[in-house]
Amino acid sequence: MSGLGGLNKSPNGVVLGMVQLQLPVIETKADVTAQADRICAMVAKARNSMPGMDLVVFPEYSLHGLSMDTDPAILCSVDGPEVGKFHAACRDNAIWGCFSIMELNEGGNPYNSGLIIDDTGEIRLYYRKLHPWVPVEPWEPGDIGIPVCDGPNGSKLALIICHDGMFPEMARECAYKGAEIMIRTAGYTAPIRESWRVTNQSNAFCNLMATASVCMCGTDGTFNSMGEGMICNFDGTVMVEGGSIPDEIITAEIRPDLIREARLHWSVENNVYQFGHRGYVAVNGGAQDCPYTYMQDLVAGEYRLPWEDEVIHTDGTSCGFPVPNRRYREPATEDGA
Repeated sequence: MSGLGGLNKSPNGVVLGMVQLQLPVIETKADVTAQADRICAMVAKARNSMPGMDLVVFPEYSLHGLSMDTDPAILCSVDGPEVGKFHAACRDNAIWGCFSIMELNEGGNPYNSGLIIDDTGEIRLYYRKLHPWVPVEPWEPGDIGIPVCDGPNGSKLALIICHDGMFPEMARECAYKGAEIMIRTAGYTAPIRESWRVTNQSNAFCNLMATASVCMCGTDGTFNSMGEGMICNFDGTVMVEGGSIPDEIITAEIRPDLIREARLHWSVENNVYQFGHRGYVAVNGGAQDCPYTYMQDLVAGEYRLPWEDEVIHTDGTSCGFPVPNRRYREPATEDGA
């Protein structure tokens, strides 16, 4: 890694900028439009502040704020005008960008979606959050898996969103599909601080994968997001960590070539390989079965905890949402439930 947060960029490096964006108040479509313009201005700021920056990352909720409003009037689509502004900002500033939208879903609740757009203005990755932060969030669970895309300077990128990162299977899936840098965008508030740090580091170490994570920052008068951008090296060490300064951009250089080297040459703690090759010292190739009951049950549609019937919160009523009347992948009824 080169020094000074990417100012001294190496030929094989990828410089990331994580924007601790000020938490907005969004009530109308005009507010959404104005916030999209503000995000685009921050793209230009990122480019001007560090000419060597390859990818600028905006947090979850950066466009819509934390209101959890599902009003179709303020929602977005991937081919809508707000995303069009993001295309232009990346193209005009010759920089890759990662953006958040709350996406209109005609068949149910909105999706919490993320996009990675390249420096020519083309979408390279489109992701829908798999694990909404229930019971607080009303978003439809994602239905398109976890994509991985080619990134700047030969890197491989994946994107997960906020609560996704609390499930180690998410990071493992990213690495298994080849990601060298896993981006995690979030809107988390201060009570999650320690869990945020621990999981960012463990997701990196357990998968020999850099993690680059950032939250919204500041207050909207009701909620306080914590900022605390963090970039971790593939061995789990923290390379850079932000505080709680709104609109601060923290930066670091990642070396995908060193990640690829570690994945090939590490013996001890090459966990992402060893997971599928247990005990290869004793048996040729290692054991390659699946001894994990919860994985077998999940695939079979039979995931059930020993204390399943005693779990208290199994819908969103504690946070003011109605009990849903449809199952996953069933279309919404006329009343939207």
